[in-house]
Amino acid sequence: MANPSSSPSPSSHGRILQFAPFQSIVDDGFWRRLSALKLDTLRVDQSPIPISGFYAPCSHSSVSNYMTLLSESLPSDSNAQSLLEPVRGNRNKCPIPGTLLNTNTMESFRALDKGSLLKAEAKRILEDICSGRAEEEPSVLLRFLVISFADLKKWGFYYWCAFPALVLDPPATLLNLKPASEVLNSDEVVSLSAACSEWRNSSVTTDVPFFLVSINSNSAAILTPLKDWEFCKGEGQKVLFGFYDPCHLPTNPGWPLRNFLAFISLRWNIEKINFFCYREKQGSADMTLSLIGEALVSPPSAWRDPQCIPKAVGWEPKGGKLMPRFVSLAESMDPERLAVSAAELNLKLMRWRTLPSLDLDMLSGVRCLILGVGTLGCEVARILMAWGIRKMTLIDSGRVAMSNPVRQSLYTFQDCLNGGEFKANAAARNLKQIFPAVEAEGIVMPIPMPGHPIAAKETDTVLESCKRLEDLIDSHDITFLLTDTRESRWLPTLICSNKNKIAITAALGFDSYLVMRHGAGPMPTTSPCATAADVGSTGPRLGCYFCNDVVAPIDSVSNRTLDQQCTVTRPGLAPIASALAVELLVGLIHHPDKINAKGEIAGSIVSSSDEQPLGILPHQIRGSLSQSSQLTLLGHSSHSCTACSEAVVAEYRQRGLEFVLQAINQPTYLEDLTGLTELKDSVGSFKLDWVDDDAINEEDGDDF
Repeated sequence: MANPSSSPSPSSHGRILQFAPFQSIVDDGFWRRLSALKLDTLRVDQSPIPISGFYAPCSHSSVSNYMTLLSESLPSDSNAQSLLEPVRGNRNKCPIPGTLLNTNTMESFRALDKGSLLKAEAKRILEDICSGRAEEEPSVLLRFLVISFADLKKWGFYYWCAFPALVLDPPATLLNLKPASEVLNSDEVVSLSAACSEWRNSSVTTDVPFFLVSINSNSAAILTPLKDWEFCKGEGQKVLFGFYDPCHLPTNPGWPLRNFLAFISLRWNIEKINFFCYREKQGSADMTLSLIGEALVSPPSAWRDPQCIPKAVGWEPKGGKLMPRFVSLAESMDPERLAVSAAELNLKLMRWRTLPSLDLDMLSGVRCLILGVGTLGCEVARILMAWGIRKMTLIDSGRVAMSNPVRQSLYTFQDCLNGGEFKANAAARNLKQIFPAVEAEGIVMPIPMPGHPIAAKETDTVLESCKRLEDLIDSHDITFLLTDTRESRWLPTLICSNKNKIAITAALGFDSYLVMRHGAGPMPTTSPCATAADVGSTGPRLGCYFCNDVVAPIDSVSNRTLDQQCTVTRPGLAPIASALAVELLVGLIHHPDKINAKGEIAGSIVSSSDEQPLGILPHQIRGSLSQSSQLTLLGHSSHSCTACSEAVVAEYRQRGLEFVLQAINQPTYLEDLTGLTELKDSVGSFKLDWVDDDAINEEDGDDF
């Protein structure tokens, strides 16, 4: 074998050296990882992303190896635009550096100047050769490029891989190419096999794809890194330039040899190059499958010009044509997982431009308790799902009636049959049919109400309902009060006030609505935080649903006509109020003060909406369809409130459910406790002395 440092004599023999193209295969995990990176981190950023590909030497006599892209090929979320951390490979995964250009639109993908992109990558390779970097980091000779467009609505991905190769002009001439077992003697074959195994088994060198092979006069072979070239070119040494060859063909070397030949000829001024295509069989060196060849190479003189932009080839063909590829994951994905991804898409897109501070993790962890699954409750549940809130419990004791499905969006005609299914159960089941990932539970349970006295035999049942309601409110983060009557909202309001839990109320008239958030409850007077919670930096406590009342909650359903018993409202009213209730919740949980956040009024100069991307955070929203109007109002807690005042909450804390029973059975008890009885008495006894205008004129003359 000729020493590669000797000058070749011109030869008319040989043929143009042809290389088997590199082929790529992209794992589904890569696209899933890219989707998450695009939605959560990159958003509209189209900057190049450093990635890693993996390949290994051919390991089968009839199948070539591919360059593979895996989920780990992409950087972490927090490091998407910085240099990719060094990737360590193994004997089956040799890492090579690459660049991903992912566009925002299909039009941008098609408009990419592929020729310029390829030349730019080739220039980087040429610079690495001239600077000597390729000696220290040989994998840069295999630098690759991927352009892509991710259609995240349909889970389809358009992509095109390029493996830039410097074009030699004139082309390299192949003088000889044979199996290594035919070129080397038996001792050299044994020694080279052992040296290759040692190289491949070492954690330091197993993922280094280019190396030097030195064979001395005693047929002993050793493998060394490229940077040791000066020590390998001594007299009497046979030197081969080795590389991991992914190709299985006996007549052609693989694509990595192209830039390797350019590197050898340009960096070390060698024209006659003996190369070693290393291949394996069942994980061990195979000298019959591996090839040794000899080639004549003359690098273009222009390559030594720092401003040179070399010619390059390398776009991967598809079916013999230069065109991009397309892969769809929709059919291969689990339908439920696909539904989750699709549902989250709109929320993640919000974070791209409009709401970068939107906390989707917090939303997905919020636990909501919905009291009342009628027109309001059904709409609220669906809008909660749209905001990414997955955990909800629905409470109602009623059954689905024939009049419900057209107004209440979680029910169907089938739910009305055979006397009607319980609303809570039907709603929870239908929520899961709409979106399988929702964690919805239905509980059939009445809510004890003041003004509805109970018989002695019902006491235990009512107390059990009260205790269960306490536990449910305690185990949830937010409670929605969406029941049909005022009195059914009293006990949940009291419990939320006592436990300082967020409560959102929505109530309907015929053509008007009220949506409000309850303020924080009063702290125990023995608590050192009482002053801070009640007033403190956030000002007076905001009021609850009952703070403006001057009467205690009473029975509002008995002795009523049909139109008074039913919630008769304009059909478009409930969706509006429900949407506002959920929007109010989302704004509240994103506010740094949470339940203690001040109430803001639209148009107020003290509004902090500039700091809150979701806008102002009102206390109350009152609207009228007939007037096409909406008002934001502010009301502070009342000392005479029958649900959240200090007197009522303190009595509840002291007496517990005994207090609740007394409030249920004695209609005037709450008014007596809060001073409303005394207030009404004082108003009733107040007398006005009317003065006649004529008398005034008679007394005061005509001075007016």
